[in-house]
Amino acid sequence: MTPASLRIEDLTIRFGGHTAVDAVTCAFQAGELTVIVGPNGAGKTTCFNLISGQLRPSAGRIFKGDRDITGLSASARAKAGIGRAFQLTNLFPQLSVLENVRLAVQAQHGLGPVIFRRARSFGKLRDEAYSFLEATRLAGVAAQPVSALSHGDQRKLEIALLLALKPDIFMFDEPTAGMSVDEAPVILELIEEIRKDKAKTILLVEHKMDVVRSLADRIVVLHNGALVADGLPNEVIALPLVREIYLGMPEESAA
Repeated sequence: MTPASLRIEDLTIRFGGHTAVDAVTCAFQAGELTVIVGPNGAGKTTCFNLISGQLRPSAGRIFKGDRDITGLSASARAKAGIGRAFQLTNLFPQLSVLENVRLAVQAQHGLGPVIFRRARSFGKLRDEAYSFLEATRLAGVAAQPVSALSHGDQRKLEIALLLALKPDIFMFDEPTAGMSVDEAPVILELIEEIRKDKAKTILLVEHKMDVVRSLADRIVVLHNGALVADGLPNEVIALPLVREIYLGMPEESAA
């Protein structure tokens, strides 16, 4: 079997007497889109925070390939190829959409923001940044300040910034949350474009079952911080335990 691109072993975090993530062990493969589901308070976002480095575990380890990254900071994990959309919001709201993405391109090339003053001399960087706007359907608002974007376009910008940093592991926490019926399909199409690259690993936290069904290669279910189910979508959705704790529906409704 191909080695996992990302692996967590007995991952645990406690806040006082509360165990938010409880000895979760799971491996994720390149070319696979895994949707993590569970009721509110199940530990989904906390698990994401542990993987991306916003939180340090009380116990357990995190591996990217064969590398133990448990002790790395969030920024070091981003440089190592773990990308999480929310990390990239609120960069420079008064700068244009294009300039925000250009700064992300600069960071990916190892060029610091000190060269911001000489931005006009970096035509190749701007061209590369513009290509990410085209990929995320934002070329038409390239000159607008980020603060003027609609919520849907802000979410698309998150993906453009993520693409600019060129991770091989993509993490999306409820990417369609708060979006209109018209806006949400565009985000899902962008995620579908990313998954075509079989070198990429995608982790997605999502509540909407129609989104889960349409995207998931695999579903992981958390409940009270513990992993209670992991497998193919139809098999996991059909489990009585999953219907009881997450779907809240009788067996015939889960078909």
